[in-house]
Amino acid sequence: MSYEIHDFRKDVIERSYNTPVLVDFWAEWCAPCRILGPTLEALAAQAGGEWGLAKVNTEVHRELAAEYGIQSIPNVKLFVDGEVRDEFVGVMPEETIRKWLKNALPSKFRQQIAEARSLLSQDRLEDAKAVLQDVLEQDNGNEDARVLLATALLFSDYSDAAERVKDISPASDFAQAADAITTIAELFELRRHIETLPESDVKEDFVEGLNLLYRREFDGALTKFITVLSVRRSYHDNAAKKACVAIFNFLGQDHEISQKHRRDFSSTLYA
Repeated sequence: MSYEIHDFRKDVIERSYNTPVLVDFWAEWCAPCRILGPTLEALAAQAGGEWGLAKVNTEVHRELAAEYGIQSIPNVKLFVDGEVRDEFVGVMPEETIRKWLKNALPSKFRQQIAEARSLLSQDRLEDAKAVLQDVLEQDNGNEDARVLLATALLFSDYSDAAERVKDISPASDFAQAADAITTIAELFELRRHIETLPESDVKEDFVEGLNLLYRREFDGALTKFITVLSVRRSYHDNAAKKACVAIFNFLGQDHEISQKHRRDFSSTLYA
């Protein structure tokens, strides 16, 4: 089977919107390329359509080599949705390439996860849960789906939400979101036991911040927690700081509410 491209836009760019495409930039004179090529072809044959292989002879397609900054070959790039998602240069053993592919390839459930993310943004929590539970029935280790399901559960069953993310590795791409969910769940548990909070002139503001957060009134919650920070920064083991960081990470740093409060948070914290 020939994997050589005929039309890069069609064979790689357009195709990658449906199936990830691994592109092997090579040349006839390159001895390492001749070692790597058969390994990639064997892996492609075993992939069962999960991803496809395309080969680009850099001597024939010099303009593509220049466009993608090929300075050394073999150079292997993974295209997803028209863009380079990951790459490596040089020869690697087959098992190493398998591990690289496992980490680099998008989940085959990415369309369902994108749908769930859209449903969450529309506050259609039950619909999002149904989609995510379907994904997890087929791939229980899918951390993206686990974090999104925990997000959907957080304000109705925070204990279950925390349980869903408790074993996500600190090295995971989803660790920050998982930490935010865990912290917010801990704050909700604290809200049930406010009698354990130390007496202070900021206790009332802190409790109100917890109540606002529980009602998903993030703007007001951040205002209250920053007020606590400005008066008693270390109150209850820096709980207000932890709450602010968790909300920022839960919403995302680019969210308008995060952007609105980030400067006040920083200036108060480092005053």
